[in-house]
Amino acid sequence: QVQLVESGGGSVLSGGSLMLSCVVSGYTESGYYMAWFRQAPGKEREGVAAIDGGGVPTYADSVKGRFTISKDNAKHTLYLQMNSLEPGDTAVYYCAEAMDTWLALPLDGDTYMYWGQGTQVTVSS
Repeated sequence: QVQLVESGGGSVLSGGSLMLSCVVSGYTESGYYMAWFRQAPGKEREGVAAIDGGGVPTYADSVKGRFTISKDNAKHTLYLQMNSLEPGDTAVYYCAEAMDTWLALPLDGDTYMYWGQGTQVTVSS
């Protein structure tokens, strides 16, 4: 059984930074796609960033240039460095893992099999 546990959320002022972490336990392969999603109250889930087995990232337009996704295969940990945070970034952030090494739509949540419980990020102006 694969488990994903996020941490690092919190409350910051606009313009601030946070780093989210997601530790993966259980069966996993370093080549699998992993990603971060978020969901704000009353809004649909949104793909934020994804990373393939080779470390190549995909970003949503809304976070390009501000967020950086990375992973440490030795530590089975996925990261999301978030800079220049805006109130619109307020949401619960989830990490997810797909049991695939190639995805046509890396930011489509329907293609991911395992999910963490989420961590709250609140950005105030």
